[in-house]
Amino acid sequence: MTVNVVVAVLIGGLFAGGVYLMLSRNLLRVLLGFMVIGHGANLLLLSSGVGGGAPIVGQDGTHADPIPQALILTSIVITLAVSCFLLAMIYRNYQLTRQSEVPDDPDDVAIEELRTGAGSE
Repeated sequence: MTVNVVVAVLIGGLFAGGVYLMLSRNLLRVLLGFMVIGHGANLLLLSSGVGGGAPIVGQDGTHADPIPQALILTSIVITLAVSCFLLAMIYRNYQLTRQSEVPDDPDDVAIEELRTGAGSE
């Protein structure tokens, strides 16, 4: 296997694991899933760049593309900000409910009971 295939499989694994964690009802798993997807996005941006040397004055040759590096830095900052916001929301939810999982909404349960009851008649 080449290096590009390994990186592609790793990126796919990170995205798949992050989506799996985000589908959980536990809020801490949702936060971890978001962070794993952020790392997958950073790796995807890094792999889209072209390798090369540092742009030193007086040297010719291929230079590294600065655009993916700038996008990764921006992605890190955005992921950190959203993670802090999600952590504050999780903490506030825990203060109010003392539960780490999101409970079922009573209105949704009532609507589902009406829907299943109406279909059996």
